[in-house]
Amino acid sequence: MAENDTRLLMLIDDEPAQSRLISALAAREGWRTLVVKDAETAIATLGTRQGMQLSAIILDQWVPGDDACQLIEELKSRRPALPLLMLTQSASPLLAVEAMRAGATDYLIKPVAPERLMRALRSATKLEAPKAELQPLTEKMPAVLDFDAMIGTAPAFRTALARAAKVARGHGHVLIEGESGTGKEMLLRAMHAASPRAKAPFRMINLSGIPANSVESAMFGHEQNAFPGAFDRQIGALQFCDGGTLVIDEIDRLTPDLQERLATTLAEGIVRPVGANHGFKIDIRLLSASNLPLADVVKAGHFSAALLEQIGATHIALPPLRERAGDIPALARHFLGRIGEQPGLRHLSLADSALNLLSAFDWPGNVRQLQAVLFRAAVFCEEEALTARDFPQISEIVGELVEGALSLPEAVGVMLYTEDGNLRPLEEIEADVIRLAIGHYRGRMTEVARRLGIGRSTLYRKLSDLGIDNAA
Repeated sequence: MAENDTRLLMLIDDEPAQSRLISALAAREGWRTLVVKDAETAIATLGTRQGMQLSAIILDQWVPGDDACQLIEELKSRRPALPLLMLTQSASPLLAVEAMRAGATDYLIKPVAPERLMRALRSATKLEAPKAELQPLTEKMPAVLDFDAMIGTAPAFRTALARAAKVARGHGHVLIEGESGTGKEMLLRAMHAASPRAKAPFRMINLSGIPANSVESAMFGHEQNAFPGAFDRQIGALQFCDGGTLVIDEIDRLTPDLQERLATTLAEGIVRPVGANHGFKIDIRLLSASNLPLADVVKAGHFSAALLEQIGATHIALPPLRERAGDIPALARHFLGRIGEQPGLRHLSLADSALNLLSAFDWPGNVRQLQAVLFRAAVFCEEEALTARDFPQISEIVGELVEGALSLPEAVGVMLYTEDGNLRPLEEIEADVIRLAIGHYRGRMTEVARRLGIGRSTLYRKLSDLGIDNAA
């Protein structure tokens, strides 16, 4: 990369190890990193020739402590267009709200995965005007480990949930596939919570958050002195989860040699730590997730057919949000309800213009992106309801929409008549009423059944009969 194309990053951090790591990661993307250790130096640097060349700032909240938001405001007042990312160990939604209101472009919880950090930097520093509203935010609200907490009535989605709930009660391995942000991790956790191994050892490994040279030890463990730097013996996740469940997220990231090794381990039921002369008998249940359809990856020669055979006997596919656009109103209301419960935020409603806009967007980041966009909009909203004006970047992408124009039955209630003036079939009206109730009560099926005056089993039968849930 040419010198004049190299971007300059200012890192405000007084931890040498973390500074070296972030500088090294940034260098891979063509960044030069200027490390400053305190707020005063950072502010002074903005006025220098080097400071005028900055393309982004990363601030470790530990440096200014409780004054982090004040420092963000000061930096943004001097350089309003400069993207600023805050690193913190706190998962507090209140801190996230305060940092974003102060001007932070993104909010990253330590230890942050290398890919997450670089994705945030790339997103914040695109050549065009930053689409700040569309940047992914780290999840800040604890997931509810219950199938009923997963909102949606689209047939493909309900099919996936019904299958997951059924196989959760078994002991076999399960593979869940779906695009990033479709809810695979939440579904995996719900399956574990509903399984007979719920109280047994459990561990989740996200391969995107582990350095490539550490994955083998994390999974298989190692003996003392097995390799340079192995000062102590480490028990790997496979051995730790004996009798329980291991979840591997983004299993498609495994290197070919580890794919073959894992396939052998699962087939034999014996794990061999790095440097060990013997193995350990294990009984584990492996729940895996992949952003890519592994059958296609196997055909392309990039994934082990033997491993897919081991992990994919039970396969569940989660559809992307663009294929279940009818679920967006219910999802949006559900997320806003949870967001409103967070410290520093309040309960907001959604105007029809906002629902129409959100439903028109294709959501490349899926459900996770929808939640992030609503979170950001709620932070800055000063009214009682979110309108299309609260999503300017999405409006720019989707195009001009008439305020109050509606496109979804969910937004206008239940239509009784067809366009020619005749009554709609009772079956269609009943289906719309059920969909409306599920959205209104945020997918709480027990409450939906109670409000409709029917039993829960009757509700699920109707979902099946009406084609809302063809897996019930």
